[in-house]
Amino acid sequence: MNEMCEKLFNDAAPYLTVRYNQEHTEIAFAFAKELQEILGGRKEIIFPAIILHDVGWSAIAEELHLKAFGPNSDPELNRIHEIKGAKIAALILLDISSLSQADKEEICRIIESHDSGKNPITLEEKIVKDADKLFRFSPRGFSIDAQRFNVDSKEYWNKLNEFRKDWFFTEPAKTIAERQLVKVEQEVIGN
Repeated sequence: MNEMCEKLFNDAAPYLTVRYNQEHTEIAFAFAKELQEILGGRKEIIFPAIILHDVGWSAIAEELHLKAFGPNSDPELNRIHEIKGAKIAALILLDISSLSQADKEEICRIIESHDSGKNPITLEEKIVKDADKLFRFSPRGFSIDAQRFNVDSKEYWNKLNEFRKDWFFTEPAKTIAERQLVKVEQEVIGN
């Protein structure tokens, strides 16, 4: 599994050069591993899906990124990164012989709706969606988003604290978000 993940990170790297996506993916991957350890689920679906979930941003002009996600986002523009991402992921996954065709299709299905899909149908999909969102709750993710959206840190913290109650699909993700917000308050905001 480690060898496959390393290969996927290497193959995805050229597509993760925008939007802090390399950092975002590494942090989201760590959360996906933590959630998978708690909840179970198939690593061979979860890990490739989280590593490849945002490769589609590379297909969208950088000047459109802040219009495609965040507080005032255009859902149609955001949707493009999911569709393009699933296509790019399918190409990257061609070289992964340890995965069945059905697994590759499931990974791409998750990527194609990781932001827009409101009703995840598998545990693996829930973990990918929750790990992706948890990035915002990490000290680094919080700092990146507060800066790029030009929002007051305390105001953003309060907003995330409210989101944490209803935003996640799994209870462990809610617990992790709460723990991360304490770290953000200590390390980023300071009291």
